[in-house]
Amino acid sequence: MNETKKLIQQITEGIQDKKGKNIVIADLSKIGDTICNYLVICQGNSPSQVTAIVESVREFTRKGANSKPFAIDGLRNAEWVAMDYSDILVHVFLPETRDFYNLEHLWADAKLTQIPDID
Repeated sequence: MNETKKLIQQITEGIQDKKGKNIVIADLSKIGDTICNYLVICQGNSPSQVTAIVESVREFTRKGANSKPFAIDGLRNAEWVAMDYSDILVHVFLPETRDFYNLEHLWADAKLTQIPDID
């Protein structure tokens, strides 16, 4: 398994560990002029759950893939937190904020993979 796939797996596990929902992985690698190759998009039901998901992703990627984000933005109000892993951008939303920005629609030409929720 290459490093990018391993990192995506660790990000997904970190999200699922804190019961993050509606995980979508957008593969942008075949699209020109993008700032990254993958987007991982998910949501939490409250600002505290969004923050917990971000901390879980940070921990899972550090332990499981020996990787740390270059930057994390949006923790102050935790409606939309972006984590920059260079090749992968992780977006953790509140449901209404996710609906408003609708990143999946913006990147509709990407290959989208839906990860089933763990209940």
